[in-house]
Amino acid sequence: MRIEVLYFKGCPNHGPAVDRLRTVLLQEGLPADVSEIEVKDESAAKALRFLGSPTIRVNGLDIEPAARNFMSTGFACRRYPGGLPSEEMIRRALQDAQES
Repeated sequence: MRIEVLYFKGCPNHGPAVDRLRTVLLQEGLPADVSEIEVKDESAAKALRFLGSPTIRVNGLDIEPAARNFMSTGFACRRYPGGLPSEEMIRRALQDAQES
């Protein structure tokens, strides 16, 4: 399973999102190999299809199913309900990746 966290330096939600991701990985008994990828500018954001910081992908798919078809990219903070990706959103993405 390939897990990536895309972020920009200074994002206040990057660290807490990674902590939440690692917590769910531990709870699910999954390997915690997480690649953190710093997005440095707008051109990198476009090249990486960066939807905002933090963006978490499992096997190349955004953990938020509705966001998988978004075409716009941006060098900005990403808005999740509650500020961070929920444990349930992360868990569901990990389970979906295991089933596929």
